[in-house]
Amino acid sequence: MLRKGVTESFGAAIHALGASHLTDGVIRRSKRMMLDTLGVGLLGTRTDVFDKALKYSQLFQSEEKSTVWGKSDISVSPHFAAFVNGVAVHSMDFDDTWYPATHPSGAVLASLLALAEVTPTTPSGVELLLAFNVGIEVQGRLLRFSREAFDIPKRFHPPSVVGVMGSTAACAKLLGLSSRQCANALAIAACSAGAPLANAATQTKPLHMGYAAQRGLEAARLAQAGLEGNPAILDVEHGFGVYYEDYNPSAMTLPGVGGSGWVLEEQDVAFKRIPAHLGMHWVVDAALTARAKIPNLDVSQIKRITLKVPPSKYIDCAFPTTEHQARHSFQFNACSAILDAGMSVESFSKAQRERQDLKELLGKVEVHVPGDNLASFDKMYSEVVIETNQGESFSAKCDTFYGHWRKPLRQEDLVDKFMANASFVLSSEGAVGLLDTIGNIETEKECTALHSYLKLTTEQRDRRYGLRTWSQSG
Repeated sequence: MLRKGVTESFGAAIHALGASHLTDGVIRRSKRMMLDTLGVGLLGTRTDVFDKALKYSQLFQSEEKSTVWGKSDISVSPHFAAFVNGVAVHSMDFDDTWYPATHPSGAVLASLLALAEVTPTTPSGVELLLAFNVGIEVQGRLLRFSREAFDIPKRFHPPSVVGVMGSTAACAKLLGLSSRQCANALAIAACSAGAPLANAATQTKPLHMGYAAQRGLEAARLAQAGLEGNPAILDVEHGFGVYYEDYNPSAMTLPGVGGSGWVLEEQDVAFKRIPAHLGMHWVVDAALTARAKIPNLDVSQIKRITLKVPPSKYIDCAFPTTEHQARHSFQFNACSAILDAGMSVESFSKAQRERQDLKELLGKVEVHVPGDNLASFDKMYSEVVIETNQGESFSAKCDTFYGHWRKPLRQEDLVDKFMANASFVLSSEGAVGLLDTIGNIETEKECTALHSYLKLTTEQRDRRYGLRTWSQSG
C-alpha cells in the first residue's frame, strides 16, 4: 500500500472532518475565539486603514453581495467582504494570538462569514463552527512543521503564510469540496502566501489579514471550479517549505486517530487586553507592577527606565510617530503604562501619543536584551526597572501576562471586552444578539442571524471608546 502524501492527507482530512469530531473543549475555545474576533473586527471598522480598504473595495461591482461588518447599508462582493473584514480584525493588532506564533482567527472567520452569505444553501451554526475549526486546525498543523515557527517571527508575518491556508481549508470545508479539490485549493492558496515583516508597524500590516481571508476564499472557489495545482505542495521544500528553512512535514490524520488530537485542544490562544502587539503585554504588566511600588509617583523625578526584553527588531521603536508604530513599541507601552497607571484603546490616540510628558519619559528609556530572554512567546519575559533622581530603584518582572494561554482571560472579562468593542459600533440589540448567537452557535439552524446582528449599528459615533482601562488589578 502506497503511503499517502502530505498534501493528499490534508485534502482527505479537510473533506472527512465532521461535527462528530468536535470535542467540548474545542467547541468552547473556538467560540471564545469567534466572539473576540467579531468584537475587535467591529471596533476595527472605525479605523482609518479600514476606511481606505473599504473605499477601494467599493470600486468593484458584483452580483453577489456579502456583509461589511458594522455597516448597515453597505455590502460588497464576498471576496472583498472577506478582505475588508479581515483588515478590520487586524487593524488595531487587537486579535488573538496562537503558539507557534500567528493570529489564527481573523482570516478564517472573515472569509467564512462572507462565503456563508452566497452559498446555495445557508450553512447551519454547527457547519460554520466545524469549518472554522478546520481552518484553525490546518494552521496549527502547518506551524508544527518547523521549529523556526515557535520563535518570534523574523522574516514574514505568519498570518500571511498559514492564515491564507487556514482560510482556504475552512472555505473548502464549507463548500463541501472533494478531497482532491481541497488539496488543489491548498496548492492554489500557496501561490499567494507570504508578506515580509518590513511592513509591520504600518497601515499595510492589517492588509495581511485581509488578503489571507480574501485569497483563501478565492482559492477554495477556484478549486471548486476545477482549477488544479501541485498535488505535492505541502510535501516539497520548493512548495510550502520555502517559508521555513527547517521544514519537516508529516501527514494529517483526523483528530482521535493515530494518537493525535485537535491542536486547539492541546494549545489555547492568547486574548489581548490592549490593542497592541502581543509582546507589549509583558512589558505593560511589568511596568504597572513596578509603578505600583512607588508611592506618590512624580514622573518628573524618574531618572531612567530600563526595559529587559527579548530580541526582536520590529517591536523596538524608541520614538513612535504613528499609532501603528506605538502598537509595536516596547518603549511606548511601558512609558504609557507608567504615566497613566493603566492602558486602554485610547492610549494609542494621537492626543495621548503626542503628550509632552510622554515624550520626555520616552527619552529616559534604555532597552537591554539579556541572553536568557528567549525570542519565543512561550518563553520570553519582560522586566522593567524604574530609577529615580533620589537614587531609588523599583523593578518588576512578568513572564506570563493575564490573557496569555497559560493564564487565560476569564469568560466574564472576555465578554466585557467584546461588549465594549461591539457596543462602540452596534446597538445593544446587535451586540447582545451576537453574544447570544455565538454562545449557542452549535444549535443554530442557520447562521444568518450573525449577519443580521453585524448590521445593527448605532448612530452614536462620537462617544469615546468604551473599553475599560486595564490596570494592574485587571
